[in-house]
Amino acid sequence: MNIFFKLLGAGIGMGAGFAATKLVNGVWEKATGNKPPKGHDDMETSLRSALAFALVSSCVTAVIQVLTSRATQRAITRFAKTPDVV
Repeated sequence: MNIFFKLLGAGIGMGAGFAATKLVNGVWEKATGNKPPKGHDDMETSLRSALAFALVSSCVTAVIQVLTSRATQRAITRFAKTPDVV
């Protein structure tokens, strides 16, 4: 059961990360009027813009990772206290 919750937590984390990436990209585009800097092909963006985007997206990623980990631990603790029903 513990492996199930770890896999579930990983799946939820990946889904939440995907949704957060879309959200950050959309907010960035609305706020700046430019597409988010992606990869080395985009030489038109300034270093300041690329660093700001990297900082914002990494902060959002860290928050999602912490929240997902805590939720998974809470679920494991909650279901470990209840007996398994077959």
